[in-house]
Amino acid sequence: MADNGGLEGVVVADIDTSYIDGSIGKLIYSGYTIEDLAENASFEEVIFLLFNTRPPERGEYEELRSRIAENAVIPADVIEMMRSLPRDTAAMAVLRTAVSMLSAYDADGENLSDKERAKAKAFRLTGQITTICAAWIRIAGGLEPIAPRRDLSVAENFLYMTSGADPDPTACAALNVYLVLLAEHGMNASTFASRVVTATGSDMHSAIVAGIAALKGPSHGGANSEAMKMFLEIGAVDNVVPWFEKHIKTGERRIMGIGHRVYKSNDPRAGILKRHSKALAESSGKRKWYDIAVKLADTARADDYFIKRNLYPNVDYYSAILLYTLDLEIDMFTPLFVMSRIAGWSAHVIGQMGGRLIRPKANYVGPQGLHWVPLDKR
Repeated sequence: MADNGGLEGVVVADIDTSYIDGSIGKLIYSGYTIEDLAENASFEEVIFLLFNTRPPERGEYEELRSRIAENAVIPADVIEMMRSLPRDTAAMAVLRTAVSMLSAYDADGENLSDKERAKAKAFRLTGQITTICAAWIRIAGGLEPIAPRRDLSVAENFLYMTSGADPDPTACAALNVYLVLLAEHGMNASTFASRVVTATGSDMHSAIVAGIAALKGPSHGGANSEAMKMFLEIGAVDNVVPWFEKHIKTGERRIMGIGHRVYKSNDPRAGILKRHSKALAESSGKRKWYDIAVKLADTARADDYFIKRNLYPNVDYYSAILLYTLDLEIDMFTPLFVMSRIAGWSAHVIGQMGGRLIRPKANYVGPQGLHWVPLDKR
C-alpha cells in the first residue's frame, strides 16, 4: 500500500515570508513575531511586509491601502452571476467561481512573468475577494450588495459593505487582528497548491483559485466552523461540564479547535484572538459564546488527557467566537480565511514565479508483468 504521509517533513522551497517553531509556539512573518504584528500592524502593512520583507513607510502604506480599496470593485457581470446562484450555495463555492470569473475581466490576467504586474493583480484580488465575501452575505440574505469605499481599510470596508453603516472600532480592530494572524503560515496545503499551479507557468487567478479549492476542504480550512458548531451544540455555560463528561471523557468525540498538527505547545495566535474575542464580546453585549469557549478550554486544561498531551486551543478555537460575534454565518468563516490568506498565497505565488516545475516522484506499488487480454476474449 502506498505511503500516505502527506510529504510531512519534506522541504520543498526556501521562503522568507514566515517561520514556525511549533515546539515553542513561535510564529514570525519576515522577522517580526506574530505578537508584535498583532499588537501594532494593520493588515495592509502585513501585506507589504510579506511582499517586501520590510515594513512600509507612511507613504507606501497609504499608497497600498488606497490601491487595494480603489481596485476592490467587482464587475457587474460577476454580481449577476452570484445573484443567479441558489441561495444555499456553499460560500466557498461562490468565492471560488467568482475569483475564476474575475480573470476574464483582468486585462493583464494572462501575464505570467512580470512580478510587479503580479503584485498589482494581488492587490486587486485582495480588494475584490473582500467585496465578493461581503456581496455574497447580502445576496444570500436577499439584500443588494454595497460598493466598497475608497477611504477604508480592508477590515473597515468588509464591515461597511456587509451593513452599510460606519464600522464599529472594536469590531474593526478584532477583524484586523484576525486578518493579520491568518495571513501566512508557511508551506500549508493551500499555499503549496498555489505554488504548484504557479510552477506550471499558469496565471495568478488560477493559482489563487487552487488555493481556495484546497482551503475549502474541511481538513484544512474548516476547523473553526466545526468549533462553532460545537459551541452551538453546548449552548450554555452550565452545559459545558456535562457535555465534556458525556462526549470527551468517554472518548466518543474530540474538542474541535484544541490541539494542532504543528504547534506542540501554545498556538501563539490563540491567546491574541482570545483577548480580542473578549473585547468584542463585551462591547457587543454578546458574551455567551466567549464564556462557553473559555469554560470548555479550562475544563480541558484540567483534564489529565489534555495535560499529558500538552493540548491547547489553536487559532481556530477563538477565531470561531470572534467571527460569530461579528454576526457572520458559519458558512462564511472559511471565505474570511481566504480574505486573509490571499496575502500569503500571493506572496508565495510571486516567490515561485520563474521557478522549476514542481513534480515529485511517486513510488509504484501495483502489479507488474500482466498480459492484456482483448475485450472479445475476456
